[in-house]
Amino acid sequence: MWITAEVLALAAVAWIMVWRLDDWREWALCAEVDPDAFFPEKGESTRAAKDICRRCLVRIECLRSALANDERFGVWGGLSDRERRRFRRRGADGAVGRANPSDPC
Repeated sequence: MWITAEVLALAAVAWIMVWRLDDWREWALCAEVDPDAFFPEKGESTRAAKDICRRCLVRIECLRSALANDERFGVWGGLSDRERRRFRRRGADGAVGRANPSDPC
């Protein structure tokens, strides 16, 4: 297997991120574009923001932060506010189900 410049660059970024995860916003692709794309008006598409999120290296950290801080507007971690609410509900339902002592698993 040949190591290309792209693989080396990705490895370098990953190594730096391990040391600086608390500064995940510095690595976010959204910082390089117009923030209005991430806060569309009601009825507008979130596709542009989600396309940027899809390529972002810190998408998971962004989503964790949005969930932890109860962000109620905009696209965070590739999910709209509606999708994050649905995600929270499913997570809460799953936690209740796992906490049920009558479940065999």
